[in-house]
Amino acid sequence: MTWNEGQAPTPADAMVVEWDVAVPMDDGTVLRADIFRPAKPGNYPALVTYGPYAKGLPFQDGYPTAWERMVSEHPDVAAGSSNTYQVWEVADPEKWVPHGYACVRFDSRGSGRSQGCLDTFSPREIQDFHDCIEWCATLPWSNGKIGLLGISYYAKNQWLVAATQPPHLSAMCVWEGSSDWYREFARHGGILCTFATNWYDMQVKTVQYGRGEAGGRSPLTGRLICGDETLPESTLALNRADLGGDLLRHRLADDYSRARTTDFSKITVPLLSAGNWGGQGLHLRGNVEGFLKAASPLKWLEMHGLEHWTHFYTDYGVDLQRRFFDHFLKDEDNGWDRQPPLQLQIRHVDGTFTQRYEESWPLPRTQWTKLHLDAAHAALGTDVPAAASTSFDALGDGVTFATAPLEQDTEITGPMAARVFVESTTEDADLFLVVRAFSPDQEEVVFQGAIDPHTPLSQGWLRASQRKLDSKLSLPYRPFHPHDEAEPLTAGQVYQLDIEIWPTCIVLPQGFTLALTVQGRDYEYPKATSDRLSNFKNELRGSGPFLHDDPDDRPPAVYGGRTTLHTGGDHASYVLLPVIPAEPHAGH
Repeated sequence: MTWNEGQAPTPADAMVVEWDVAVPMDDGTVLRADIFRPAKPGNYPALVTYGPYAKGLPFQDGYPTAWERMVSEHPDVAAGSSNTYQVWEVADPEKWVPHGYACVRFDSRGSGRSQGCLDTFSPREIQDFHDCIEWCATLPWSNGKIGLLGISYYAKNQWLVAATQPPHLSAMCVWEGSSDWYREFARHGGILCTFATNWYDMQVKTVQYGRGEAGGRSPLTGRLICGDETLPESTLALNRADLGGDLLRHRLADDYSRARTTDFSKITVPLLSAGNWGGQGLHLRGNVEGFLKAASPLKWLEMHGLEHWTHFYTDYGVDLQRRFFDHFLKDEDNGWDRQPPLQLQIRHVDGTFTQRYEESWPLPRTQWTKLHLDAAHAALGTDVPAAASTSFDALGDGVTFATAPLEQDTEITGPMAARVFVESTTEDADLFLVVRAFSPDQEEVVFQGAIDPHTPLSQGWLRASQRKLDSKLSLPYRPFHPHDEAEPLTAGQVYQLDIEIWPTCIVLPQGFTLALTVQGRDYEYPKATSDRLSNFKNELRGSGPFLHDDPDDRPPAVYGGRTTLHTGGDHASYVLLPVIPAEPHAGH
């Protein structure tokens, strides 16, 4: 057969490819799927992805800087494959089909070659995803077991669709996928994150259905990547949601965000949640929270480092994924049932990792340690200091509190929280908390994060007017804010703010210091270079693309006054750390 007849064997004749298979939805909208399956007759499980990045756009063409970095630093990614079918953030079929899997890629409604109105993560889109899963299970080569595997968008929407309980969904691997629309994607601590709007402009609108000739052609099929119609921009705009406007308008966690947030009580299938220690600002929290809250009786958490996409494609990641799916989709007795609940890559200051297995999160042997802020000495210590205060520009760099040099190697692994007492000269204030590490010569230690090469240990955020806590959902190490109302501040009055700081993992050597910076804007690494990736608008200067600088969300008249931080005495501000004892752990 030829490529344009809709089916074609790979050069090795081991894989059959079906391009642009039409899949009608209940309202008549036609979605399109590419299917990669074994040429040998039989019944096989399918790994399904559904998303807006255009299944016909090669990874190497759409995201060249990410691809070049990954394959140059990790040659195992490209080894063993022609890389002909590589597409952004989905599995390479050449590494799965020979092992008895089908890979099915759907262009989501309104994207790529699928018709309809583009509305990312909407209930309509999740209904489509549900129906696509069930459609795959009816195909003649299917064994009736469907798995979900993908990064980011293709992970985040797994949480949502799994909660609809498709009958043939048998296992899911959520690789770096956020799970809370408001707290992780839209507004950190109530503060608008500009990432989503920029992402929509750079990665979603660019491959919207109807771009036709403007969207380019697939090098494999010769077909237009974004549909055969070339529509005017005015029509394209009408055929998609106004994501940026919606995020700005929905300042609180309301029905809009709740409709795009997972009901974990309805997720019951076997689950592997894989997160990234450097994923501050988007997915890290969701992988941990999803693992903890999902009702699945069989669930595992894996945590790694490096770039957002890298380990999904390395031998380490593919082997882990394959063992999981072989067990649940192919009923192989491969020992996965004896896999400990947690597989952690423990991070060191030189950027290396050591693998360790654990039984639960937070780690049961955690020594919860309060380090108190001391404004008089810019210090962090275990004792409550005398009362003091310090002020800073509410949109500025803030103040940093540091420990004395550590007397022994210290591991910090788990969730964190801070309690700070603040007052403002205006009716509101945004707090940005940054956990940092410094070497004995006072050089800051930063890491290759999921996106940014200069990522600190962790970050947390809170808009002071949204300080109200949910007493039922809050934990000492993970305060939970409902974000359902704003309570303006009164100038000069001191308020207690409990702030969630996203999980981290680090082993700090003796002589290093730990620091907490409390400031009024996004963290920037002082020595950041003008590094950038092709799919982001901004330079990567420490916080990646996860910035909070929209002037409509943070008008200077409200957020540009002075913030005073009170410490010690009756206002004992502190940060709570998960210190892991140094004694050897009887692991697996």
